[in-house]
Amino acid sequence: MDDIESAILQLEQAFPDGAAFKFAALLDELEKWNRRVNLTAIRERQEIVTAHILDSLVARPLLEGSTVLDVGTGAGFPGLPLAIAEPDRHFTLLDSNNKKIMFVQHAAGLLGLGNVTAVKGRGEDYAPGRRFDTVIARALAALPRLVEIAGHHVGEGGVFVALKGRYPAEELEQMSNKPWRCTVTELRVPGLEQGSRHAVLLRRA
Repeated sequence: MDDIESAILQLEQAFPDGAAFKFAALLDELEKWNRRVNLTAIRERQEIVTAHILDSLVARPLLEGSTVLDVGTGAGFPGLPLAIAEPDRHFTLLDSNNKKIMFVQHAAGLLGLGNVTAVKGRGEDYAPGRRFDTVIARALAALPRLVEIAGHHVGEGGVFVALKGRYPAEELEQMSNKPWRCTVTELRVPGLEQGSRHAVLLRRA
């Protein structure tokens, strides 16, 4: 619990009451499941705090509107930490891996996250009958492929937040002939090297 509290303090964000407790419970559950089912490659708790919790939460200022779709959420990142931090927004977490979506459903129930819907499916095939204010994806695919997978889920005036590692110069070049405007912002994740995380914000041109 202390490791989480001191970690999130470094973000200089305000969190709802009980958020640190929920982050800690999410980690406990992830560690428990990871022993039986391979959910994440990172096993060391402090690394998970940095690479999954903090790495998810730095995207929080980039969210817009009240509905968020997390495409290729895996074991629930960035969607679950963001849903804990933002109880007034609704998050749909989408992944084609059954075991990972079962974990997301279980964790959302355990943590009482009524603002989370977990869906098993692929971005290309998912048909919710509506679009989202924010679509977010973390290390899922190169930008041109990403907009093919999930660009159609971005609502009118909405934003697609693509979370990347180093500055994706090559991918941005490949976007020059696509009907999307791209802006890049560097993300500072406490504990990670400066310049190692970026977000590309995509809006329809």
